[in-house]
Amino acid sequence: MTRAFVFPGQGAQTIGMGRALAEAYPAAQAVFDEVDAALGEKLSALIWEGEQDALTLTHNAQPALMATSLAAMRALEAEGVGIEAASMAAGHSLGEYSALAAAGALSVSDCAQLLRTRGAAMQKAVPVGEGAMAAILGLDLDAVRAVAEAAAQGEICQAANDNDPAQVVVSGHKAAVERAVEIAKEKGAKRAMLLPVSAPFHCALMQPAADAMAEALSAVTINAPKVPVVANVRAEAVSDPDEIRALLVEQVTGAVRWREGVQYMAAQGVTEIWEIGAGKALSGMIRRIERSIDTRAVGNPDDVKAAAEAMTA
Repeated sequence: MTRAFVFPGQGAQTIGMGRALAEAYPAAQAVFDEVDAALGEKLSALIWEGEQDALTLTHNAQPALMATSLAAMRALEAEGVGIEAASMAAGHSLGEYSALAAAGALSVSDCAQLLRTRGAAMQKAVPVGEGAMAAILGLDLDAVRAVAEAAAQGEICQAANDNDPAQVVVSGHKAAVERAVEIAKEKGAKRAMLLPVSAPFHCALMQPAADAMAEALSAVTINAPKVPVVANVRAEAVSDPDEIRALLVEQVTGAVRWREGVQYMAAQGVTEIWEIGAGKALSGMIRRIERSIDTRAVGNPDDVKAAAEAMTA
């Protein structure tokens, strides 16, 4: 059985995530300690005991989700299942950083600092209220691209996340995204709704954040990952550190090609995908993209033990 590990993106965050892993596995606790030290604050206290609204802020959610994913990965390693148990890795948006850290391409400390920078830069790029994102359900990518083009009317409106065959997210200026919602409904979308996000991610409005990430990434060491990582903007595996660096910059304004990435993994012979970290959103998307792929969520100690036992069964 050929396996891939995938790592969730923003939206999966919940208060208390990863706490049981940290209590059960010293190596998982060490990840949270390392992230706290890298950021110079007790992010772990916010994750485990804070307010959901504060955790959902982009500059907190991004390193918090990475920390939780890496804690789950370290717990798996403690049970004898390392990243090499997968033939490749991938992550949804910020999850690509988690995948790279899990594969040894980025240190946990560097990853935490990069994601704090990324979250803050993305938030700062567009004043609150000027941008928006909306999920379009029931129309494919080409149909949503046509909707976005019709809605733009001189503003920015782009297909930002191609999540699965029936879910594409658009991003851009608020008025343009609102027009896209109405046009999508007219075109037969099952649902079209604005998302509760604080900035219009993965569109041209994020260029200031891309510039900030280019500067931040230029100062960080990136190693060749132990397993190839499927890049969001390329929808294929990459291993070259310079290419990874360039694609992480491009990812800020570029679309998350998740559907194509999963199809790529399937074409490479992947038959099982483990979702490492918080939530099960990616598993649902994967099942809608490739029904032949088995999925497993690994987010708590019971999941870790069950996954490790399945490896040796």
